[in-house]
Amino acid sequence: MLEKKHIQSLYKTLYRIRRTEEEIARAYPTDNIKSPVHLSIGQEAVSVAVCDSLQSEDIAFGTYRGHALYLAKGGNLKEMIAELYGKESGCGRGKAGSMHLIDTNARMYGASAILATTIPLAVGYALALKMRKSPQIVVCFFGEGSTEEGAYHESVNFAVLKKLPILFVCENNEYAIYSHISARMGNTDVSARASSYGMPSAKVTDGNIFSMHEAAKKAISYVRDQKQGPYFLEVYTQRWVDHVGPDEDFHIGYRSKESVDFWKQKDSVSHLKSLLDEEVSHVIEEQVEQEIKEAFLFAEQSNFPKVEELYKHVFA
Repeated sequence: MLEKKHIQSLYKTLYRIRRTEEEIARAYPTDNIKSPVHLSIGQEAVSVAVCDSLQSEDIAFGTYRGHALYLAKGGNLKEMIAELYGKESGCGRGKAGSMHLIDTNARMYGASAILATTIPLAVGYALALKMRKSPQIVVCFFGEGSTEEGAYHESVNFAVLKKLPILFVCENNEYAIYSHISARMGNTDVSARASSYGMPSAKVTDGNIFSMHEAAKKAISYVRDQKQGPYFLEVYTQRWVDHVGPDEDFHIGYRSKESVDFWKQKDSVSHLKSLLDEEVSHVIEEQVEQEIKEAFLFAEQSNFPKVEELYKHVFA
């Protein structure tokens, strides 16, 4: 078990992500949020456990379901909400939206709306780090659906071949939109298939944030030794709401309410809160609520980009 202060820190990060996304869900039906949102509610513990074991200079790449990773890595909350609102003060100057979050100050180097596309970028960054003999490492998050893409296989093979300092983190929530993993893969053991490329792998199936934290710490320690090469960490999890947007999706029929309730009973936010004194958790929650309130106010009061912004930061 971690020390109380460490648990407090984890709880604050988890609670901050959960409440931010609940407020995003509240605002989503209005016209304030200008892009689709893929909520991390239910999956937050994976990003929190891994990022807690990273150093601030380490690099992270993520997916379109990236709110949890962005915030766990230290991304600016005000700029994230402003980005969802399409404002020029957003982390992508209002041009990126929810699915392309980036904060270079926090070494959160981007997410993408296209499946598996950040994996080769992360591997390329890891190659650059090795060539520079940098002590930093890269962590790349993706869902199990990305392991069906060619870019994933080419990238993993290259990372193993070159012994690159990268941790691959698969957030296995079993579904690619509404398609279950068993309908898409003959061999559903994602980490075993990853091991076949010649790197060690580990799997966390119990949904416990302390199990995730222990596995992440071990994996990161392995990768940080520049001679070792990559490591693959698969973490079972479950999103609580629809693939996109804040609503429940049980009416579609691809999964049951009972299957999600099973994961809700493992909720890390509730678990960590139960380990803290009520007075301590109350202070944390008050601080977070005020921060979230200020972030949404910042977004509402910020300006939309001018037309000229369309022609900035483009390749050609």
